[in-house]
Amino acid sequence: MSWGTELWDQFDNLEKHTQWGIEFLEKYSKFVKERIEVEQTYAKLLRNLARKYSPKRGKEEESRFSVCLSFNTVLNELNSYGMQREVMVEEMSEKVQGELLKFSQELRSERKRHFQDVRKATQHLEQYLKIMDNSKKRFEREWKEAEKLQMNLEKLEHDSNTTKLDVDKAKTQLNARLHVVEESKNEYASQLQNFNQEQRKHFTVSLPQIYKGLQDLDEKRSLTIGESYKALAGVEQQISPIISKCLEGMVDAGNSVDVKKDSAVVVEMYKSGLEAPGDYPFEDFTQGTTRPRGWTGSDCSPAVPKMDGVTSDGKQIMGKTKNKLWLFGKKPMKNSTEDYNNLPPEQRRRKLQQRVCELKKELQKELDQRDGMIKMKDLYEKNPHLGDSTLIQTSMSENSATIERLQTELARIESLLLETKGGQSSPGGTNHNSDDCHPVGSPEDAMYEDLAGVSQEFDDDEFENDDDVPSHSLSYGCVKALYPFDGKDEGSLVIHANEVLNIIEKDNGDGWTRVRNQRGKAGYVPTSYLESTGA
Repeated sequence: MSWGTELWDQFDNLEKHTQWGIEFLEKYSKFVKERIEVEQTYAKLLRNLARKYSPKRGKEEESRFSVCLSFNTVLNELNSYGMQREVMVEEMSEKVQGELLKFSQELRSERKRHFQDVRKATQHLEQYLKIMDNSKKRFEREWKEAEKLQMNLEKLEHDSNTTKLDVDKAKTQLNARLHVVEESKNEYASQLQNFNQEQRKHFTVSLPQIYKGLQDLDEKRSLTIGESYKALAGVEQQISPIISKCLEGMVDAGNSVDVKKDSAVVVEMYKSGLEAPGDYPFEDFTQGTTRPRGWTGSDCSPAVPKMDGVTSDGKQIMGKTKNKLWLFGKKPMKNSTEDYNNLPPEQRRRKLQQRVCELKKELQKELDQRDGMIKMKDLYEKNPHLGDSTLIQTSMSENSATIERLQTELARIESLLLETKGGQSSPGGTNHNSDDCHPVGSPEDAMYEDLAGVSQEFDDDEFENDDDVPSHSLSYGCVKALYPFDGKDEGSLVIHANEVLNIIEKDNGDGWTRVRNQRGKAGYVPTSYLESTGA
């Protein structure tokens, strides 16, 4: 029958189209994968670029200028921009690429099942067709045999030589054959009716259902691809507000460049404080010469204040220790008698101010250590099994000598500083506040405030590299108590062995750390009693 060939042609067309649809889906999945790789590489390169040009430690000159601070802000925003691209890549990988791969596998299995149903339904109908065709051929064969018997009977009836017995025998054979013909006819009619019913069911129920399934499959494929188009754009839209803020931050960084402030910083850094030379006098060789104060009598050139390490023509003599590589990479201690006489007045005042700040910090550190040693000594005297108090006494003696030396040096430097300012000296070594480390009202004040946020990230690293910090210092986080502590002193805390505690104030060199237990109580405990848990 012709319908079989046409039917299989339709199946071939559907099979080709659905196969093309799956191949297109896989092609789009490959595009999404490569798009994710491009975005991932772009984000990585952006972050590496920001990290490459981020400010390095030790370059304080750059941190004084607004243009450098603004550039640091641009780098931070660029790093945030790259992080958002990485977030977008993760979302694309999870919500788009992963779903496409999963859907492609489901689509292939569903397509395979539909075409298996088509083949089963077709084979089932072909079985009915074969049975009906066999019954039809049998009916045709039996009818042809009956026609032959009918013709033979008529021939015998018209033959005068034929006996009545032969005629009766022919009639009996014809009747038997006609009975078989009737049975084959009924069988053919029955099988034809069954085939027609199955064929009607096949073309009105089975095939439409299968075709509907294939249609739904193809529509679902197109719909999924369309949704993934929107999903890709949606992921990028989600990070667009944050990216816009990053770009706005870059624009704000450009607007925050203050050329006047930068110029003022340069002036403050390099101004000498020297007075301008006076006018050249008229030299009347007939009457002698008179020169104003401050001029030499040999070459009529202005007198320049003598500075150590500087020649008369202003060239600096290289010192013996300049660019010297010290053993183990450590610089020697600063000369305590250094008064910076080789610098111009303004730069000398700045150096003296900086030295005052350094001495105050060192002095405050020694005072904190002294307080800690006093507490530790009292603890050892009350609990001798915890340690030897005589060792603490030796350290306290060394600490007292260091404090006395620092106070003397501080008083000397402060007096020199007051001389450069033209003021009166105050009692040396009594004021240990660092509020006057930067001159109030100087052009650098605002710049120092801007630097606070930038330099904060380096504070912890500098603390870790400080040679004076005790090796048992603990950072913020969780710690475990190694031994029990009775906490009888005021401000101390009772702890038990293996108890987990949270640090709320680090050891600043006095041997005590302020912690909080799980019940919310806080107090000081010996730092040597604690062990970091790494949390």
